[in-house]
Amino acid sequence: MITKKVNNVQEATEGIVTGMTIMFGGFGLCGIPENTIAALVNTTISDLTCISNNAGVDDFGLGLLLQKKQIKKMISSYVGENAEFERQMLSGELEVELTPQGTLAERCRAAQAGIPAFFTPAGYGTEVAEGKEVREFNGKMHIMEEAFKADFAIVKAWKGDEAGNLIFKGTARNFNACMAGAARITIAEVEELVPVGTLDPNQIHIPGIMVQRIFQGEKFEKRIEQRTVRQKN
Repeated sequence: MITKKVNNVQEATEGIVTGMTIMFGGFGLCGIPENTIAALVNTTISDLTCISNNAGVDDFGLGLLLQKKQIKKMISSYVGENAEFERQMLSGELEVELTPQGTLAERCRAAQAGIPAFFTPAGYGTEVAEGKEVREFNGKMHIMEEAFKADFAIVKAWKGDEAGNLIFKGTARNFNACMAGAARITIAEVEELVPVGTLDPNQIHIPGIMVQRIFQGEKFEKRIEQRTVRQKN
């Protein structure tokens, strides 16, 4: 059996260099590959193009890479929880490509499936459509979106085995599932790494063929972006 297991996060991120395009799984602060992000923060890598649903918050997730000015361009759909992101965008320090959330997911999935491009009605008639091919289907106008071309996809799963098979838990499935296998190399960070044959095949969300490296993270935080509680009577 081929093993995809690597010993640690440093070995997992080997080959990531300045100027690369990287996908980061997660939705808000749920299911983000926090150990891998933390490891990249401790390097001198810079000028990254990051594809992610969001940009983390100021002191967690991709917000840590933004603080160190390691990101050159963000391709995202929701960026409303990060003051440093806002500052860099408004000052012109950070290039930003805002993308409808469904389009972002489909550009990942298309890359995963080997589909070079697709047509979608989302964004037609807006700035999103500028410079893109437009065609009519069934009386409705669509714009052409190209699949992402990324060097690395970094995802987080609840459980994985040494062959790279992954199981996500709850909402953490989000963008992780469509990003796995959507780049030249996929790194999977898991909360629990088990021997091959341990996982129920019927429960596996991503097969190991889509993962090149897998490791067990050392520390995980279960953060909540915005906590709302009922006032005590």
